[in-house]
Amino acid sequence: ATCEKDECSTNPCGAGQTCSDPDASLTSLKDFICTCDKDKSVQATGAAATCEIDECLMTPCGMGQSCSDPNLSYASQHDFVCTCDNDKSITKTDGPATCDKDECS
Repeated sequence: ATCEKDECSTNPCGAGQTCSDPDASLTSLKDFICTCDKDKSVQATGAAATCEIDECLMTPCGMGQSCSDPNLSYASQHDFVCTCDNDKSITKTDGPATCDKDECS
């Protein structure tokens, strides 16, 4: 009898990644491959890959605001910060800030 162990069955890669186990034999352990869903060129063998996602690339803040994403980890989402261009003290996390419109500028 041939015994097999699919290392991907326990979801070792985590969210935002796809797991593949090229050799499920018991003599071939820690050979599973984690591939980032958003960037298939980022992979790791035997461990979770380091996937990054910059939420600011989707321009969530809108015109008159700048966006910064302090943590690009796939596990850390909804942490981007929108800052008003005309008043840097006005910010909002996970959404557009409410910027005062200056009719004179």
